[in-house]
Amino acid sequence: MESSGVLVDTSIVIDYLRSHNRAQTNFIKLFKDNRLYLSTISVFELLNGSTSEAKRLDVETVCVEINILDFNIDTAKIASEIYRDLRTKNQLIEFRDILIAASALQYDLPLATLNRKHFERVNGVIIL
Repeated sequence: MESSGVLVDTSIVIDYLRSHNRAQTNFIKLFKDNRLYLSTISVFELLNGSTSEAKRLDVETVCVEINILDFNIDTAKIASEIYRDLRTKNQLIEFRDILIAASALQYDLPLATLNRKHFERVNGVIIL
């Protein structure tokens, strides 16, 4: 049964792309039962980390298979609120993670990540 969707963090896709047994990765397990989403911020991270044309093509193939969420003014406003909250609590995380968390909140999607430590600091983000 397919859920309403899951936002996958960059770490989930990197794990899939680097794996020698892709069928056993969290990405494939999530893909079987969920509509998957990826933030344009994650697309940037993945393409930026592609060190060869073959790796870039792998990233582009993944992007074709799942839904890409645009970063827009609403996402920016939510990200700004997250940043202020974390700064006030002296618990800042990487900007890219703030932007991805904002997408999860904006689109009301749980977040699948291998980086729970950072995202647990963001109020309202449901982590899988």
